[in-house]
Amino acid sequence: MAVMTLGDMNRRLIRAPINPLDKSTVVSILPKQIDEVKHTIQPGRFIIPPGSYDKPALLVVGSSSWWKETDEGQPMLEIPHSSIQIADSIVKDYCNGILACNMGDIMPGLFYVPGSYDVEKLKKEYKKELDEALVRQRNWFSELVKLGDILWARSNGNPLTISEDMRLAANELNLTNKEWLRDVQVMELVRCKACGSLKNPAYPICPTCKAIDNPELAKKLGLVFAS
Repeated sequence: MAVMTLGDMNRRLIRAPINPLDKSTVVSILPKQIDEVKHTIQPGRFIIPPGSYDKPALLVVGSSSWWKETDEGQPMLEIPHSSIQIADSIVKDYCNGILACNMGDIMPGLFYVPGSYDVEKLKKEYKKELDEALVRQRNWFSELVKLGDILWARSNGNPLTISEDMRLAANELNLTNKEWLRDVQVMELVRCKACGSLKNPAYPICPTCKAIDNPELAKKLGLVFAS
């Protein structure tokens, strides 16, 4: 196994002068922290605190670089990426692949603008973009709630099918009457007597094997089954 020497480490730390004017601002109205790590560039970790429409969370980023191997004994070749490229990567890498996100009109409220901004200046110059981000995020929240309802019904009330983003979406849309918003710890699962699968004790039928696990509860609920 190759061992990295001190010389190799020092080679990786050589960076060209950074343009102080190359700044972009990533804007988040998502009420949860974003922690994006990109292992191949330096700087490569980007943390954005929870934000909201009224108080967007901002992260001003500069350029980052990665290094390419050159001839032995020579400094590694720096490949710089502008702040616009870095900001675009943060937004796309976080949103791409998230459940119910289509990277269009249904996605988290995350975008970027060129330049360095504070909240007051951003609201003044980019209100339209903030409004559009709010609409996209509400659409995303609505899709997550729909999926939560479907998974809750199909799993016979298994709380493990509900993601934290679904719970966040329901709360943000003030849909606090959702049964699946109850604390997961309160909804302790039990094993089906017929097949051993975990199930919600509030329902008499096992969603896995379809056995009537609790006849007394079924009778209490007035359920009638064909013989």
